[in-house]
Amino acid sequence: MNRSEIIEHVKNYNDYWDVVVIGGGATGLGVGVDAASRGYKILLLEMHDFAKGTSSRSTKLVHGGVRYLQQGDVSLVIEALHERGLLIQNAPHLVSHQSFIVPSYEWWNGPFYGVGMKVYDALAGKLGINKSKNLSKEETLEKIPTLEPDGLRGGVIYYDGQFDDSRLSINLAQTMYDEGGFPLNYMKVTGLKKNGQNLIEGVRIRDMLNGKDHEVNARVVVNATGIFSDDILEMDEEGHTKIIQYAQGIHIVLDKEFLPGDSAIMVPHTDDGRVLFAVPWHDKVIVGTTDTPVEKATLEPIALEEEIEFVLRHAAQYLTKDPERKDVKSVFAGIRPLVSPADAKNTSEISRSHHIQFSESGLVTIAGGKWTTYRKMAEDTIDQAAMVAGLDVKETPTKDLRIHGWLKNVDRNNHLYVYGSDKVALEKLIEENPELGEKIHPDLPYVKAEVIWAVRNEMAQTIEDILSRRTRALLLDAKASMEMAPEVGRLIAQEFGKDEDWVEQEVKEYNQIAKNYILD
Repeated sequence: MNRSEIIEHVKNYNDYWDVVVIGGGATGLGVGVDAASRGYKILLLEMHDFAKGTSSRSTKLVHGGVRYLQQGDVSLVIEALHERGLLIQNAPHLVSHQSFIVPSYEWWNGPFYGVGMKVYDALAGKLGINKSKNLSKEETLEKIPTLEPDGLRGGVIYYDGQFDDSRLSINLAQTMYDEGGFPLNYMKVTGLKKNGQNLIEGVRIRDMLNGKDHEVNARVVVNATGIFSDDILEMDEEGHTKIIQYAQGIHIVLDKEFLPGDSAIMVPHTDDGRVLFAVPWHDKVIVGTTDTPVEKATLEPIALEEEIEFVLRHAAQYLTKDPERKDVKSVFAGIRPLVSPADAKNTSEISRSHHIQFSESGLVTIAGGKWTTYRKMAEDTIDQAAMVAGLDVKETPTKDLRIHGWLKNVDRNNHLYVYGSDKVALEKLIEENPELGEKIHPDLPYVKAEVIWAVRNEMAQTIEDILSRRTRALLLDAKASMEMAPEVGRLIAQEFGKDEDWVEQEVKEYNQIAKNYILD
């Protein structure tokens, strides 16, 4: 998957694309995979890097959503549990089973959540993982020795899925390409092309790396831009009614000592009515999240002071060792694109179901939803978009489509497992040049070969692409990632034939971003 080759193809392609997708996050990439796998000619355009926004900032869970069960949104839970099962089958190298413990400190919690989890198990049907069960106080502490023992009565253990969100995004872009589609990052849509009847017939685009403008023709355009959905709708129709309400969620990352076992903690009810998770991930612990209404969409949202205090305070309630600011390896924020009904009292009440709408111009907008249901969202979107475009109706094959890198049994003790079947090619790079097997930083597992691989095969263009999304260095240890930046810059520069000035500028830009992930 090479960006320059794809751009050449797009420039020389004078026919109509069946589908042009705007947006390269979970939703857009899912739509791209679905369209390509049905045999449609598909072009996907992302203004920054794949999964740059919300899609790389999740809690890293593939789950039915226990909270949605509490809220009575049973249909969403059933759909999500079904999709969880499919994703575990279709991307086993990236999605794994994760045990969760709901600690019980009130006498009624145990029976209440015990029954709730039995319902959760039942809704999963034949795509379920393991059955939930009640635990005694001793069993609970055996599984999570750092759980606060004072007042603990026991717990409930249940099972869900866990994944690496931006790695799945890259694999979806590769799957789309493998299926004959064309994903392009750093290609911004600057306008919609319309005919005399005010119907959309293409888009105007700008290459954000060299400033060159192009035009492409399309039978249908899909707006899958998440938090930026209203920007594209405004481009289509000035003064349109806004559909997105922004809600920010943050996570803090701690060392494994705070949660040394294999089980995660799920706290079903925090002060603001949200679920709080503490989840082992890539040998660290992710704790979150919050639900804070914010005014505007931004590519680099910054955690608010009150959010940081909220997460630290709740983590301290449930862990024997109270995490302090100095313990936080990284703090990252994401903005949820919630499709807002007028009567929602707060953002945590807004449904995570997805929403498809059509504009008079023929623009198809897909918004809302969540990572777990990305495949179903894409299927529904292309079913509708194919009708708008007048394309031959074809069934989606994505229920059983193996995602790029598919590998059933991976060794999760070797951090290269996230590459799945591509791991062999990475190891070959190291075999040919042993220097590429060297770690870039002593505190993180990443090796130089991963930088070369990401540039050559995963369309990485910048230091931030590598350290934030191809590897997860920025999220796992922001300070260490800043120390890695110059070496990563040099490796990219060698591949692209860039000079030392380019590296300096890249490092400077990366540090500007990374410093917001560090708590002073």
